[in-house]
Amino acid sequence: MLEAKGLTKRYGSHTALNNLNLSIGAGEIFALLGQNGAGKTTTINLFLGFIEPTEGSASIEGVSVAEHPQEIKKYLAYIPETVMLYPNLTGLENLEYFSSLAGFDYSADELRKFLSTAGLQAQAFDQRLGGYSKGMRQKVGIAIAVAKKAKVLLLDEPTSGLDPKASNEFSQIIQTLAADGTAILMATHDIFRAKEVATRIGIMKEGVLQAVIDADKVSANELESLYLKTV
Repeated sequence: MLEAKGLTKRYGSHTALNNLNLSIGAGEIFALLGQNGAGKTTTINLFLGFIEPTEGSASIEGVSVAEHPQEIKKYLAYIPETVMLYPNLTGLENLEYFSSLAGFDYSADELRKFLSTAGLQAQAFDQRLGGYSKGMRQKVGIAIAVAKKAKVLLLDEPTSGLDPKASNEFSQIIQTLAADGTAILMATHDIFRAKEVATRIGIMKEGVLQAVIDADKVSANELESLYLKTV
């Protein structure tokens, strides 16, 4: 679903991402761990087509992101650390608007079902987004991804700033999406959340993918120890 081959991004003399080779399949959650500046967000932005690679390639469903930036958008959804939606519109109206941009025309009942699937409480559907918590906004973002029938979900620090309950709810939702075949790439600082939800975990340092671990083969303490040794 997602593939990087020799993916590299330089800004002058600074190498933000160096020769990344990575493949993420349908139903897999791949968590990128690393400190600020490790290259996690650069990787996400290259898959989104927000920036162009200096060398190498990023592809989604076999389609080159750099060569076909508009085509790849139909395959993916993106949830950044701060979900950018319209605060003066309700959750339902935001979902209707963004799903219509993707070419879908859903009934009100169908839109409400998407919001419910994403874990948003029914009483919030018709409230303006300006009064939502971060966790509630992220649930609208998840509902948009589901409504778009996205095959790929890109997450950048999705649990940052969430309380433990909201973080756990978010993790359960993305695991459900993965079980339905969505390929998920998640950049995060949260070692324990990565261990909890990911199928594989990559540790990045200074733009280089230093290690890739099967999440079910290490304990949380072992992962933390390896992470601290690596970074």
